[in-house]
Amino acid sequence: MAAGADVAVLVGLQASGKSTFYEQCLSERYGLVSKDLFPRGARNKQRRQMRLVEDAVAAGRSVAVDNTNPSPEEWGPLLELAHAYGATVTAYWFPPDVTGSLRRNALREGRDRVPDIGVLATMKRLRKPSPDDGFDTVREVRFDGRGGFDVRT
Repeated sequence: MAAGADVAVLVGLQASGKSTFYEQCLSERYGLVSKDLFPRGARNKQRRQMRLVEDAVAAGRSVAVDNTNPSPEEWGPLLELAHAYGATVTAYWFPPDVTGSLRRNALREGRDRVPDIGVLATMKRLRKPSPDDGFDTVREVRFDGRGGFDVRT
């Protein structure tokens, strides 16, 4: 069992600060799993992601899943897998700021930039996670205005 392991599920629009938050606040305690790190043409990204998460929690290691994870369709399998191994699951909710996300996304280059339609499509599916969904903890993350983040439970 994965006593002490936690799966951090980052939930928010593209360019909402999730990856920067991971680097600043979670990277010392959590391994990183992100479909963005897979080769562009990689097949079965979902299966590959789940295998990496399972490998981590089976070994008792905490892992952060840095994707948009906009709805129960995406986070449900992560919750089920983590809890099957006795790990906790923490949602980090980045409340939507479409204008800000589009502005930050426009500054990205190459593969990092998402077409605006992708951000808007994610917004249509984005739902705030809650303990009722099976999360052990839900934390809200906002920019603090000083280059960091304000995290609230």
